[in-house]
Amino acid sequence: YDSAGVATLHNGTIATRKCAGKIVTLEALLEREPLVGKVGIAHTRWATHGAPSPLNAHPHTDCQGNIAVVHNGVIENHQSLRETLQRRGHILRSETDTEIIAHLIEEALEPETRNPKPETEITFLHAVRQAVCQLEGSYAIACLWDGAPGVLVAARHGSPLIVGVGEKEACAGSDLNAVLPITKQLVPLNDDELALVTQTQVRLFDPDGNELPLHLQRMDWEIADEDKGGFPTFMLKEIYEQPDRLRRIIAARCKPPNPPVFDELSMPPSQLIAFRRLIVQAAGTSWHAGLCGKYLFERYLHIPTDAEIASEFRYREPVLEQDTLVIAISQSGETADTLAGIRQARSRFVPVLGFCNVPGSTMTRESDAVLYLHAGPEIGVASTKAYIAQLAHLFLFTLHMARLRWLLSDGDIQNLLNEFCTLPEKMQRVLDEQDVAVWRCARAFLNARYFLYLARGINFPTALEGALKLKEVSYIHASGYPAGEFKHGPIALVDKETPVVCIAPKDSVYEKTLANIEEVRARGGRLIAVTTEGNRDFDNIAEFVFPIPPTHEHLTPLLTVVPLQLLAHHVAAMKGLDVDKPRNLAKSVTVE
Repeated sequence: YDSAGVATLHNGTIATRKCAGKIVTLEALLEREPLVGKVGIAHTRWATHGAPSPLNAHPHTDCQGNIAVVHNGVIENHQSLRETLQRRGHILRSETDTEIIAHLIEEALEPETRNPKPETEITFLHAVRQAVCQLEGSYAIACLWDGAPGVLVAARHGSPLIVGVGEKEACAGSDLNAVLPITKQLVPLNDDELALVTQTQVRLFDPDGNELPLHLQRMDWEIADEDKGGFPTFMLKEIYEQPDRLRRIIAARCKPPNPPVFDELSMPPSQLIAFRRLIVQAAGTSWHAGLCGKYLFERYLHIPTDAEIASEFRYREPVLEQDTLVIAISQSGETADTLAGIRQARSRFVPVLGFCNVPGSTMTRESDAVLYLHAGPEIGVASTKAYIAQLAHLFLFTLHMARLRWLLSDGDIQNLLNEFCTLPEKMQRVLDEQDVAVWRCARAFLNARYFLYLARGINFPTALEGALKLKEVSYIHASGYPAGEFKHGPIALVDKETPVVCIAPKDSVYEKTLANIEEVRARGGRLIAVTTEGNRDFDNIAEFVFPIPPTHEHLTPLLTVVPLQLLAHHVAAMKGLDVDKPRNLAKSVTVE
């Protein structure tokens, strides 16, 4: 991200190294100025309060440098706390909200440092507890104090935090990918819990300071592969992994002649068939998958469905009735707005089904039931294979529900499953046959100021997703629109320099889409088409055509999105940008 730092406690002294820039900059600093110690904390920052700088980088310390803190989250009342601390004589050096935490711990420890107690680690824990009780907002923190050597105290509210217990070592982290290389024995902290961590012991406490029983969970999840496998970026590697991920999903979920298999789904059929309304709530790419789910649910299940942006759903006081099921979708299971939507639904006694990629994440613990996506770890910030896994599971869940509600015959379900099982090979063909053409297209439009994406029906979310991918990694403005809505204003943007990406497979709305494309052509827009192979309608009107193999209309989004992922990647790579770590973005948005 934008800055990084580390602090260690050695021989009773806390030492820190931190700098602006990526981790490689910190590595160079540590080579010049090494640190030693058996207990330490480290952080990569995604700036909220204060610009990226060495001063604003974590860890942050108190007035004397006796306490060090790293923090994920946002402290909403930091300004009033800052003013109070300054009136009391504290010297705050950074612009961050995090620094106040170290000073609050310092105040809580002051009586103890004057009259030290023998069990200093518990003293430290209670000082952290007193400090976080004053915070409003979200936090996952890890703290050191030079008065408690060999001890790390961690606490969370709203932001994810996991403690790992290894062989004569222990760790705390905000992401499974950081913890699993060390140990698979984990303790996911619940909201408002604190952990006291030493080399040989982990103790868990509630907000009142009472010790809790420790329940270790073994997490047998794939460890993120840090090898790019010969690809120039993780994003491109993960795009090319998508056919194999679909094969794994098919192996886990599709066992002909049986219907889709969801062994982990704990909601009984009697409950599933009773729902009369569905609400899908998610953020970003996951919301686009949820929009596709809306088309599927209404088409096959005849259930009214809303697809909500999580940050809006949580605040607009939605009408939630007892016959409603809320479906939450998240790759990480830690998206703050989506989790808030889950909590809002459950506070009104409305059940939540989570579609999540990461086992043990907050979403999986707080939802009433969960379906795992089997996408595997995803390193590139711009989601690709997780989106494919979300689309696949929404389709399979639709078939599962249609069977329970007697809306599709076993023969119809089997026919759809048979077609679904052909998708890995068809997706591989798109990658093998279209990559070079997409690369040429990227080169032709490298300097475009903005892109427009058009589609109808179940591929309208594909237009949104294609536009989002381009914005995320290439920093070119792009917008996705329903093709029929385009003439109601956005068509004013079209000129002879405007690339317009038209997603137009041969489906039930193809003729309507084609008519809208003609409207763009008449205004001189430069057309790029994604359509079904064998379709010759675009031969003389589009500068680039990316064919996809024919498939069932409601499976086309799994194929039409692939050329758009490649296009975004290739444009960004040609611009020399950091495709895997786009500016200003975080892989998992754990703050509002």
